[in-house]
Amino acid sequence: MTGDRQRDGGARAITSRRRLLAAAALAPVLAAANPVPAHALRTGATGAGHGKDGHGEDGHGKRVRPVPTGLDDWADVAKALGRPGNMLRDTIYHTGFPRRDLHVVSDGVVVTPGLALGTHVAFVRYADGTSMLMGDVVVTEQELQRVTDAWQAHGIEQAALHKHLLAQTPDLWWTHVHGHGHDAVALARGLRAGLDRTGTPPPAPPLPPAPVDLDMAGMEAALGTKGTIEDGLYKILFVRRETIADGHLILPPGLGSTSAFNFQPVGGGRAALSGDCAMRADEVPHVLRALRRGGIKLVELHNHHLSEDPRLFFTHFWAVGDGVELARALRPAVDATDVVPNT
Repeated sequence: MTGDRQRDGGARAITSRRRLLAAAALAPVLAAANPVPAHALRTGATGAGHGKDGHGEDGHGKRVRPVPTGLDDWADVAKALGRPGNMLRDTIYHTGFPRRDLHVVSDGVVVTPGLALGTHVAFVRYADGTSMLMGDVVVTEQELQRVTDAWQAHGIEQAALHKHLLAQTPDLWWTHVHGHGHDAVALARGLRAGLDRTGTPPPAPPLPPAPVDLDMAGMEAALGTKGTIEDGLYKILFVRRETIADGHLILPPGLGSTSAFNFQPVGGGRAALSGDCAMRADEVPHVLRALRRGGIKLVELHNHHLSEDPRLFFTHFWAVGDGVELARALRPAVDATDVVPNT
């Protein structure tokens, strides 16, 4: 019996060595068949792990902070995207792509581009010389698959796919994109390859300011902060208090971690509300209950990232009603999360 076991063990060892040698021989072939684009790094493969050790480091190295930039630093990115952008907090280069080509109706309300039809992308430069692309893109159901194929061909990843509206026509999807690498222009071109497969219109001059028929003072009192008027909408933003990292990249405050409330006037002090709350897992049940108690409809509960720390979830919601009453209904949801007003 002992001799039999020894012979069996030797056979298994030989088989294992043969499998290892075969795998080593195949590795170059598999790598050639599935190349990683040189201009992009996979989410989570940016040179460090995701497990923070309590000293500002990951399992394989230190977290990297964003560095200040100006518009001139992103001139080539703007050229690749085909439109100018703007700077936010001296670190975020932002570009909007409103879907003014779409006539969208949800819950009997004609949705304006600023309420829920705005594609937004952001670029951030890091101390290690790399750049990160992050964005949220509006696509029709007919556009979705060909847009996805274009991004995959250019190394642009998708981190989420979901809805922002209930029962809308036409059918729309919102997909979050992510890219990281040493060539920001290549990332911009990859993003543009997907956008060019949509009906996203060329840039247009900003619309003249329009009066907002809402009791903004009452809404500000209810939510405890001031908002802004943009494209005929009233908007209020809150940002997470924590420092958020995506893999080993520290995100600038507010990037990918905001609670955004957009109010579109519909007449008589009433508004269509569309927005989302950024939450930790332990906050999710409290926020969902608070929204429903306020009569606000839930649309989606999902992620926006793949490797953020701390882990965040987002719930999108919808309501139509008196602006001040909507703001009061939102306040308990705000109070249930660790956020501060965006200033």
